[in-house]
Amino acid sequence: MDGEWWTTLSPDEFAQLHKYIEYSTKKVKDVLGEFDGKGRLAKYSTEQNIDFEGFRTLMKIYLDLEDIPSQFCQHLFWSFQTRPSEKDAPSTKPDDASGQGVVCVKDVVCYLSFLEGGQPEDKLKFTFKLYDTDANGLLDSSEVDRIIAQMMHVAKYLDWDVTELNPILKDMMNEIDYDKNGTVSLDEWIKGGMTTAPLLVLLGLEASLKDDGQHIWRLKHFSRPVFCNMCQSILLGIRKQGLCCTFCKYIVHERCASKAPSSCIRTYSKSIKETNVMKHMWVDGNCNITCGSCQKTIKSFQRLTGVHCAWCHDTLHNECMPPDTEECDCGQFKDHVLPPSAIYPVVLDRQNSLKKKDDDTSSLDGEMPITTVDGKILQIIPVPDTHPLLVFVNPKSGGKQGERVLRKFQYLLNPRQVFNLAKDGPKPGLKFFQDVPNIRVLVCGGDGTVGWILDSTDKMHFPVKPPVAILPLGTGNDLARCLRWGGGYDGEKLTKILKDIEVAIPTLLDRWSFEVIESSEEKGDPVPHNIINNYFSIGVDASIAHRFHVMREKYPEKFNSRMKNKLWYFEFATSETVSATCKNLQEILEIECSGTLIDLSNLSLEGIAILNIPSMHGGSNLWGENKRGETKHLPNKTNAAITDPEALKSCVQDLSDRLLEVVGLEGVIEMGQIYAGLKNAGRRLAQCSEVTIRTKRLLPMQIDGEPWVQPPCTIKIAHKNQLPMLMGPFSKSSGSKK
Repeated sequence: MDGEWWTTLSPDEFAQLHKYIEYSTKKVKDVLGEFDGKGRLAKYSTEQNIDFEGFRTLMKIYLDLEDIPSQFCQHLFWSFQTRPSEKDAPSTKPDDASGQGVVCVKDVVCYLSFLEGGQPEDKLKFTFKLYDTDANGLLDSSEVDRIIAQMMHVAKYLDWDVTELNPILKDMMNEIDYDKNGTVSLDEWIKGGMTTAPLLVLLGLEASLKDDGQHIWRLKHFSRPVFCNMCQSILLGIRKQGLCCTFCKYIVHERCASKAPSSCIRTYSKSIKETNVMKHMWVDGNCNITCGSCQKTIKSFQRLTGVHCAWCHDTLHNECMPPDTEECDCGQFKDHVLPPSAIYPVVLDRQNSLKKKDDDTSSLDGEMPITTVDGKILQIIPVPDTHPLLVFVNPKSGGKQGERVLRKFQYLLNPRQVFNLAKDGPKPGLKFFQDVPNIRVLVCGGDGTVGWILDSTDKMHFPVKPPVAILPLGTGNDLARCLRWGGGYDGEKLTKILKDIEVAIPTLLDRWSFEVIESSEEKGDPVPHNIINNYFSIGVDASIAHRFHVMREKYPEKFNSRMKNKLWYFEFATSETVSATCKNLQEILEIECSGTLIDLSNLSLEGIAILNIPSMHGGSNLWGENKRGETKHLPNKTNAAITDPEALKSCVQDLSDRLLEVVGLEGVIEMGQIYAGLKNAGRRLAQCSEVTIRTKRLLPMQIDGEPWVQPPCTIKIAHKNQLPMLMGPFSKSSGSKK
């Protein structure tokens, strides 16, 4: 290809591409289908090149966008107009990419497939079949070189120092043709790729727990002198790039990874006979902290010095190490950790296990149990008087925060306690811990993730429902604020989070069933949930949320910080002032609270909110705080609605009182002030145990931050149940406006 107009994406543009891919529901395979029949790319062929017009259409389909920024698309198009191995010296580029050359469809598709989530072996198979045009199961050397070129292309954008990667891949190419016949078969290609550790890190991006002893590598740049655990020489270069094992912190050069021993941690015992004394698992070197024994600094600027235990995380001088016979008790987090001795394969009682599987099938949808590589089912028998922690992490929450939190917990705890929700959801973890007594659950994500886990837990047959703590990622996090876990994770040490969970106080959270009965044939959006955990609203509040949702789906890169989100909400609230889509809401709906019809005739409303918790949209309390000296109203044992304005002044909110609060919103300016933090209360209308709402026309609505547009209907809200949660310690601010 002619490289006359070749350029590279800027770091911001590459980050924007990643963000688009993260929010898109499309996969590369979906795009390939558009080249067939009456598809939008049918006039092109995957075997040929594609012009800028076709490339733009391809990217709009793949990124699931109605439109794509022109300059971004031009730069991405130009970046495929030469091989990455050529000199990065672009000539003068025209202002318009249209009509300026073509790019290879296969190169584009190969490149995008490497950026997608998935397993390395699947990516290797996909790229092989992509370039195997005659479907004979063989690639020649030039085709393999093209795949490697796209791998290097991706590596550069992922901030890799490719000086080590390039010779490693060349060596792999020299060795991959095992039968020396000048071509590479699919088996040879996969075998070579799956045994080259740096390539697996590049392809993987989703390291998975295999059998014990196997390191889980990730690329890391170090800010201090670091030594390779294999060859014991220093990592060179300005960024000191190397591969680090997520589970045990074993560090190697990329070139040394293939020689590293399978010396990573054991996550389970081979049999119940081995579940006795647990020994320390010492890893040498790179310990620039204080020795846990003599309290002197461990200096490791010239060689590998010091040791750390991958289980109790004690760090010591070599000379301060205890005898080999000393037992490891998993250190300060022993109440949370499942040591290897607590997990072992099931051998006996097959009939009971089969019966149990049949009983659970309805609630688990036939979910497969956690097994070893050789297919043995694992079970948990925890250490007595401990509270094993089951951790769920949504890696997509909070930008890259979720990915970092996932890795850190895999190191601090047993990796078999930590589950990546982006892979298989919560069911495997819940089933694995289903019969384990005294467990706690930690959910790392936003309100939507917490609701997902609560719903899944509710459907499981736990002997006792486990209490749930929250590590809030991303924005919003209203439930986390109410439970004193804060408004968002700001990089606080996870060791402190674990300590906070140990002293957290159990409490109950009301959950409410939500039923919609359609009363017209008018088309609307699907209702997102049938359970309310936090709140439900109709009108101006939901209209703003719906506009926010639609805009974020279209331009995700504009919604990447809490401050930007606040500003967008304020802008949508301002524009709603002009359109006034929900003006005089009291004329088009009626509200019945516990059998009592609420009189709205003397009000001018643009929104109604039904509250279960005292936080909404990132810390706004629409019910408001009671004045000093006012006491809580006496318990309503008759379940009758409280609607008297004077009586409502003394009503306070509680997560577990089996009551809902109904609030009226009198204007869009008021809503804008609430979102911006200038005002935090609406008009109190009622406190009750059930709500029925009847609407007369199409209206915007939302449940727990998920908006939709609903045609005329009857809505019934009733108490469903209560689930246990964990209330954070008082020392941790709830961050109501954080």
